[in-house]
Amino acid sequence: MKQQSHLEKGCAHAPQLKKQNDSVSLQKKVLVLAGPTATGKTALSIDLAKRVGGEVISADSMQVYRGMNIGTAKVSAEEARGVPHHLLDICDVNQAFNVVDYVEHAIPIINDIHSRGGVPLVVGGTGFYIHSLMYGPPDGPPASAPIREKLEKDMEKLGAAALYDRLGEYDPEYAQTIGASDKQKIIRGLEIIALTGKKVSAFRQFRKSETMQNFRFLPFFLHYPKEILYQRIDARCDKMVQMGFPEEVERLEKQELRSNLSASQAIGYKQYLTYLDSPHDESDWQLFLETFKRASRRYAKRQFTWFRGEKEFEWLNLDEWENEQVLDRLCDAINQ
Repeated sequence: MKQQSHLEKGCAHAPQLKKQNDSVSLQKKVLVLAGPTATGKTALSIDLAKRVGGEVISADSMQVYRGMNIGTAKVSAEEARGVPHHLLDICDVNQAFNVVDYVEHAIPIINDIHSRGGVPLVVGGTGFYIHSLMYGPPDGPPASAPIREKLEKDMEKLGAAALYDRLGEYDPEYAQTIGASDKQKIIRGLEIIALTGKKVSAFRQFRKSETMQNFRFLPFFLHYPKEILYQRIDARCDKMVQMGFPEEVERLEKQELRSNLSASQAIGYKQYLTYLDSPHDESDWQLFLETFKRASRRYAKRQFTWFRGEKEFEWLNLDEWENEQVLDRLCDAINQ
């Protein structure tokens, strides 16, 4: 007779256990599944949600946009298998959406899931969004599209090093806290200075609300060794193209994708928009495929770098763990 697994004993009945224990601390837990692109977070989170009565809250900065489906690997209704997913398709591609918007949307959803006895599962790879949800969004003025566009053009023309030096002249204290190649933080720092006339270091970096202090985050970083991950990424890019990714970008371009400075810079979308501006020769197509895959691999590398700085995360190497073992570990965290 097959021995009953820990998963069958402990996880399959997690919702009932919560009701029996009526534990306030259990109701306030929020599981976080982060990791680089192409690690299989979506499928794993759905398996987990089925076992623990969970609902998924996307932590992907591009999945909030309607129509950005294939290129963001957005979960389909069939893949979701009845598991509720939140913060998908909540704005059009010509609308701005930032990290403060994300936190303000996510907190009521987490509270609502808790109120119904469910388990919130925050799933995605946008490190800044996850960090801001856990610790509070950054202080500072809202983004300015004209200033951001000018700075991005300067970045493209002059390079990150030149803009980092410029930032260092205005605010050496803040410059020392970020990397010289961290383009997003360099641009944001210069944007804040241009908008306010103040140093970035004059602002508190994060503000944490009382509501957020009530949550107990259980953060995990799922990953593969890079040699395996990069193969998965390349295969995924090829599959996206076969699924109709080029047609998706062309459709979104007609919906003013280029007017959104964030969405138009998303991995794959940016590269295909460049292809659309080319003569469409075979060499242009091959360049699109090459730059699409390279940008995806570089993004994964940046995700590794970001989450190495997030000390509370437990790392799980999916090349060393069977799927059921990973689910066991996640269930343990929820049920403790």
